[in-house]
Amino acid sequence: MYANTTFCTLLCCLLFSLCVKSQTSETTVLTGKIVSENNETLPFVNVLLNSLEGELIKATISNESGIFTIKDIELKTYSLKISFVGYTTLSREITLKKGNNDVGTLQLQVSAESLEAVTVVAEKPIIQVEPDKTVFNVSNAVGSAGNNGLELLRKAPGVRLDNDNNIIVEGKNGVLIYIDGRQSFLAGDDLTSFLQSLQADTIESIEIITQPSSKYDAAGNAGIINIKLKREKGLGTRGSISSTVTVGDYLRSNNSVSVNSRFKKWTFFGSYSNFFGRTTGFIDLFRTQGTKIFDAQTDSENESFANNFRTGADYYLSKNSVLGTVVTININDAESTSNTVTPIIDRNTSVVDSILRAPNSSENNSINLNANINYRYKDTLGTSFSVDLDYGRYTRERFNNQPNFYTTPDGDILNANITYQETPIDIDIYAGKIDYGQKIGKGSFETGGKVSKVVTDNTFNFFDVINGENVLNMNRSNRFEYDEKIYALYAKYNFGFDKWKFQAGLRMESTDSQGRLTAENAAQNQVVSRKYTDFFPSAGVTYQANPINSFALSYSRRIQRPNYQILNPFEFQLDELSFSRGNPFLQPQYTDNFKISHTYKYTLTTSVSYSYVSDFFAQVTEAEGENRNFLNTRNVADQEVYNLSISYPFKINDWWRAYANVYGSYNKYTATNEAFISIDQETFGFYAQNTFSLPKDIKLEVSGWYSSPSIWGGTYETQSLGSLNIAVQKSWGNWTGKITMNDVLYTIPWQGSTQFGDLRIDGRGGSDSRNINFYLRYSFGNSDVKKAQQRDGSLEDEKGRIGG
Repeated sequence: MYANTTFCTLLCCLLFSLCVKSQTSETTVLTGKIVSENNETLPFVNVLLNSLEGELIKATISNESGIFTIKDIELKTYSLKISFVGYTTLSREITLKKGNNDVGTLQLQVSAESLEAVTVVAEKPIIQVEPDKTVFNVSNAVGSAGNNGLELLRKAPGVRLDNDNNIIVEGKNGVLIYIDGRQSFLAGDDLTSFLQSLQADTIESIEIITQPSSKYDAAGNAGIINIKLKREKGLGTRGSISSTVTVGDYLRSNNSVSVNSRFKKWTFFGSYSNFFGRTTGFIDLFRTQGTKIFDAQTDSENESFANNFRTGADYYLSKNSVLGTVVTININDAESTSNTVTPIIDRNTSVVDSILRAPNSSENNSINLNANINYRYKDTLGTSFSVDLDYGRYTRERFNNQPNFYTTPDGDILNANITYQETPIDIDIYAGKIDYGQKIGKGSFETGGKVSKVVTDNTFNFFDVINGENVLNMNRSNRFEYDEKIYALYAKYNFGFDKWKFQAGLRMESTDSQGRLTAENAAQNQVVSRKYTDFFPSAGVTYQANPINSFALSYSRRIQRPNYQILNPFEFQLDELSFSRGNPFLQPQYTDNFKISHTYKYTLTTSVSYSYVSDFFAQVTEAEGENRNFLNTRNVADQEVYNLSISYPFKINDWWRAYANVYGSYNKYTATNEAFISIDQETFGFYAQNTFSLPKDIKLEVSGWYSSPSIWGGTYETQSLGSLNIAVQKSWGNWTGKITMNDVLYTIPWQGSTQFGDLRIDGRGGSDSRNINFYLRYSFGNSDVKKAQQRDGSLEDEKGRIGG
């Protein structure tokens, strides 16, 4: 009921916004032509229409003939500004009348200043569509203050989050997260903690690259999301400090500080952010297996302290070459406790035979270090050359204490089984890549190569707790080592003419891997070796029909390799009745992606995509005997995904701005494993945000999202869910404050069901998602800090496969 209420509320709000938008515009057109001092037409000149108070009303650019057109504006007096690199900015006050307003020919004079001193005042649109990516300019989005990185992803076009905070792009899982062009080393809970620790005011833009070119690693079923952090323009030093306190069942906090400095030859940048506090959750699983029913009900508390450090420097060797380095460190210490009560019921008589009580606790400490050294050369003739050397190390220590007590319905203990596990992980990644580009003919050619090596060491020590002492059980302990080498070469060519742009490329990747399981029982020892070579073509076409309409068509082939830990074939105990087990024979899944998109006035973006995934793998729950079940990842089906996505940021009037991201997708799974049940599902959803500007620099924000019934992880059929959020923001001087109420109607908790073979589970779960955020930010330093280079490192595919 609450989900339907959320849906209706947000849908009405969205439709009302669109209706008001259509009713508040006048049939008024402003036109003109821009020429140089020699009367030559000037295309792509920035045209800004501001209020007399200086607020941007409309922005556009002149077309190939130097003509600009601005429509649907109110009858007022405005300030018209014309600016172009190398020319003096022209300003003129104009009063509009109904109908056509032609300001005639406007002539720009060549600026006497140097090119470096010219300032272009045009504002970036919130959404930009390029041949191979869509850019969500966070810094230009009203109402982003106080959001963290995870919340911002929900607002990005074509992106949504499922009930476990997994990121889905255009209906597909398997997206890779990059930070400033380098893939994040984190996944699972570690990735969630990191994204939650990123404040919106430190993020410049989010690039959604659904069809990566051949220059990128082929990994990532759904493509790449690149989060670009802010590097302001101008010489000097600039920074910010911000903090968010969340009041849920317990207190938790996000804090960040960032500083950027630019001198004549040097650029230094650094940031620190953290997330700490406690969250609560619940999950109930009603499992039917054989002749018994297991009604597991779990309440949990999770406390974490995540710290993220990032520092680097660029040294400008000459006007064409830069030497740089970046170091990032992520430290996450987490503790969790859970209390599970599982009545075991006879399916025929509905009588409770016994109850399993499992008050478990765990401790998880992880450190992730990434270091990059890079060199980049680029001249004015279009020749470029770059080298990246990377090293990454991930270590995690995990300790699990798992008491299990079987009792009668009256509470008398029948028997007990207490166990303890130590599961340390060490992963080392070495990578290097080289890229070269130059102009050939009417286009540009790029080529390069990459070599990477990954060494993982997973130890699983299983202890029986006897009389309070931990006794190592050699029969249930093991060590899994995995080595992988990937060699890659690529080439691509870009060219354009008139209104068309084309790009095509091919990437070759050769994989050589070996997994070794060592156990006390020699019969359990396994060695799995693989060698395979794949080719990944990509292509894209864009057409700029006119200054306000652009079209794009693209194709790419991708691969999703399993996380390293998924390949470990030994058992990991979740509780007395539930286990997880790796699959060393798991095959990678391959995806063919097709996409066509249209952008209107640089704001309204519509895209349609189709993807075919072969050898789709998913985590399934399988029965073992009458009581036990285990989680295993298997290649279970071929998947087809049809997706429609529409995003539109718009201004209704001077005090009301809105943003909407609507999507619809159809997922079809055709079973290739006889135990997997073929399923298909249509899913509809949206994110909507309305921001109202009130007196005294106060803003009111009403936002929310909704998702209809969908398929989670390829196996769970989930019911609808959503969230309604309300926020108030005020800015004064260098300060910004914001108060947000999240999930007001408490509609984020999920419900769903899954079946594999004869085992069926009906589940539901949630967290303390209904909470209040208090946000405060202070900015300091120059308002003009020159942008440092943002490098694409060579640790791209490897880092995202660590697993949570």
